[in-house]
Amino acid sequence: MAASSRAQVLRLYRALLRESQRFSGYNYRTYAIRRIRDAFRENKNIADSEQIEELLNKAKANLEVIQRQV
Repeated sequence: MAASSRAQVLRLYRALLRESQRFSGYNYRTYAIRRIRDAFRENKNIADSEQIEELLNKAKANLEVIQRQV
């Protein structure tokens, strides 16, 4: 993975975790954090750039959903 792509993924990961911390309900907050961590761990060994781009777009969409809900 290119360095810029890695930095982009880490930035997105941190943004998702940061936004998830803003959920007022404990159950929503812990579920969102657990789901984010599990998804990133599950996909950490993917090397195909097209698949990485697809997953990044999906994560960005999820970030927008989280931002609307908190």
